[in-house]
Amino acid sequence: MSDSSTTSNNAQRQSSDKLSHVADIDNIWLLPDGVSDLLSEEAQKQEWLRYKLTRLLVSRGYELICPPMIEFTESLLGNASEDLKRQTFKIIDQLSGRLMGVRADITPQILRIDAHLNKMGKANKIARYCYAGHVIRTLPDGLFGSRTPLQLGAEIFGSDSLDADIELIDVLYCLINNLNLKKHLHIDIGHVAIFARLKELAGLSENDASVLMNLYANKALPELKQVCAELPMGNDFYQLAVYGHDMNALKQALSQTATEDKAIIKAVQEVQAMVAHIKNTYQSNVSVDITELGYHYHTGIVFNAYFENESQAVVRGGRFNGEGFDAASQASTAIAEELPSRSATGFSLEVTRLQRFISLNESKLVLVSFADMQGVRSDDNEKLAKDLTTKIAELRDLGHRVVRPLSSEDAPNNVTHKLILEDGEWVLRAV
Repeated sequence: MSDSSTTSNNAQRQSSDKLSHVADIDNIWLLPDGVSDLLSEEAQKQEWLRYKLTRLLVSRGYELICPPMIEFTESLLGNASEDLKRQTFKIIDQLSGRLMGVRADITPQILRIDAHLNKMGKANKIARYCYAGHVIRTLPDGLFGSRTPLQLGAEIFGSDSLDADIELIDVLYCLINNLNLKKHLHIDIGHVAIFARLKELAGLSENDASVLMNLYANKALPELKQVCAELPMGNDFYQLAVYGHDMNALKQALSQTATEDKAIIKAVQEVQAMVAHIKNTYQSNVSVDITELGYHYHTGIVFNAYFENESQAVVRGGRFNGEGFDAASQASTAIAEELPSRSATGFSLEVTRLQRFISLNESKLVLVSFADMQGVRSDDNEKLAKDLTTKIAELRDLGHRVVRPLSSEDAPNNVTHKLILEDGEWVLRAV
């Protein structure tokens, strides 16, 4: 092979290596769908929201708890729905060889914690918990949803009263009002117990119930009408979709068997009371959808909160049952089975979804004059050096960002002010 051919091949190889290196750099920054970096202002917004909202929850008597990101699947997914199991990443614990899950929802962890405290002698006490932490999901919620949202929530355990559900709504509005976002909020109220009780009265199979729930979720009225025609009490299930937004009309449309059932009567009254409370107390937008059946573990009132015209709920909440179990063995035990079921209600809020609605107060970005700093050092002026340290501390206490440069080229972007030495005084000047 000639020297010219060898040189040409070496040049092509070097060029290919350079292109490969560039591609590798691009791949380093390529993140999975539904996963993104939060930089600068957005990161500050998230931390500000987390701090402000958890402070509000704690001030209302909710105990702040921080469950771990990973748990053994026996405890994390012991009573989880199939949807939650699909959303959970599984990993192998290198210490024990057991299967662990990365949490996709924090509520099951609150169930575990309350069950443990329950067993420790707090069975008859009402407990309030709040939390804020990231969850990791195998799939995003919606087309552009995040797979790593920051989830914040509040839970009340030990009360089966509608007052507990109303308190959670009040807490939610407290958070939203403090962010001045009430005008963007729309609440949708549902009640799982109406469908659940009709299912019992009709003796419906789990398969038929699942088919109905899918049709409700897709608002497929023609298909729903066909399916209901073949089911016992089918007209009642169909009327839930037709009149599920109007409790008075629904009572007129349901069969006598349904309208005289105590559980259904109570559920309808609870929905009406909740709607009246929201309208009278907050003059807020509220709607009703009885076919909004929430997650599989919900048992009573459920609610979703939406911002503006978004199709995905920012807040999801409702009533559920917290079952006691033995946290030490991570499995159901005879002792746990003797513990009473704990009525509970709560909500979770996706903090990341609130960020586009808020703006942080603009703070000054101050750069200390590198030349003046060097001048003070060369003059060995101890007083001016101490004055500079004091001035920087004062500015930072006021919420301004102050950078002491390491060199004459060390200048961050978007500097708004400079701290310079004038007539023996450190003075702040706008750029």
